[in-house]
Amino acid sequence: MTIEDILQQLADGATLEGPHWTEPVKVLAVKARGARVEVQAVGLHTKRLWNKLLKSEDFDGGIKITQAGELAALTGNPTHLRLAAEAHRVRLAFQYDPHFAVSVSQVDPLPHQMDAVYSHLLTQPQLRFLIADDPGAGKTIMAGLTLKELKFRGLVERTLIVTPANLTDQWRRELQDKFGESFSVINRGTVGAAYGGPRHGHRNHVGPHRRPRKVGRERAGHPGRQADEDERSG
Repeated sequence: MTIEDILQQLADGATLEGPHWTEPVKVLAVKARGARVEVQAVGLHTKRLWNKLLKSEDFDGGIKITQAGELAALTGNPTHLRLAAEAHRVRLAFQYDPHFAVSVSQVDPLPHQMDAVYSHLLTQPQLRFLIADDPGAGKTIMAGLTLKELKFRGLVERTLIVTPANLTDQWRRELQDKFGESFSVINRGTVGAAYGGPRHGHRNHVGPHRRPRKVGRERAGHPGRQADEDERSG
């Protein structure tokens, strides 16, 4: 084996075994020194540093080279690695940041909104709450924060928001602008247009409660985990 062949095989960070070391070693650096090769390596078990000046004949049978180039060189797609790491961070972020939904949303919640969401809603094993604050108290923000937190935890897949007809667009706009949540509208027109076809393409829906019983019957075909109803009276 020539010096050039040895340098090519060891350049990728190989693992070596042989009589020159008392344990398998991982190559840190390799240099040609005339007719010999200088190998700097670290022991895999003891982490001891080794510096050996070896002949080319030593690699013909006395030293076993185990290639580990793909593992050491990190030749994978860096963009995919970053996306995977970011997805893993976001999925687990709620365990380290108790107000993670606030951090990723375009809102500045008031103290009573923070107290309602993080001290009362999310502390319960099962959410069955009625937020009965006065108009203008920020029920949309409370519902949005709760929705984001539950989504990050993997507890919500589908959402139905039942609103007064005049507030439907306001809910859609605020959830999109402040929380990045896109909702489609369910009304008589969309229900009629979907007759006989698939109706599970979108996971988030918002609709008016002009006819609550009819909405309830239509919702029976949409299994969901969270339903919000805004300013229902009577």
